[in-house]
Amino acid sequence: MTIPQVIFVVIAAVVLVSAVRVVASRNIVHAALWLILSLFGVAALFAVLEAGFMAVVQVVIYVGAIATLIIFAIMLTRREMREGGLQTHRWWPLPALLAMALFAGLAWLLGSLPGTGATPPALAGDDSVLLLGQALLSPEHYVLPFEVASVLLLAALVGAIVIAGDSRK
Repeated sequence: MTIPQVIFVVIAAVVLVSAVRVVASRNIVHAALWLILSLFGVAALFAVLEAGFMAVVQVVIYVGAIATLIIFAIMLTRREMREGGLQTHRWWPLPALLAMALFAGLAWLLGSLPGTGATPPALAGDDSVLLLGQALLSPEHYVLPFEVASVLLLAALVGAIVIAGDSRK
């Protein structure tokens, strides 16, 4: 393995471990901090893959905006932050198996779509941001990931509003 491949594997391992810790943490503040580490790791993966613009966007949008919004929502809620009881249900393996089956089905579906293995256009030169914007909105290139990202941002916004909302009504 080359040095960039080793760096990629190490960063990917950090991202996976921190993502598991997000889900497994009992303290919501610790989960938010693990989320920030995971998002920084994804930005580092973009940097290793020489996608500097995407790394900066990852840090600005996800770490800078969404993670900060989640932390503020946690701080604004007046719920007690002490350790609670067991936070997993006794039937947790069933949803885990369903999630793995859903992942396998989606991976198969996306792999069978035409054009998913195509090489994206090169984004080099002075007009790289313009080319990226055109590629994001082009049906042949990145329109599906762009729409998924917009739905993710909307879900994060709605989730933060629900968490920060007053539940005493």
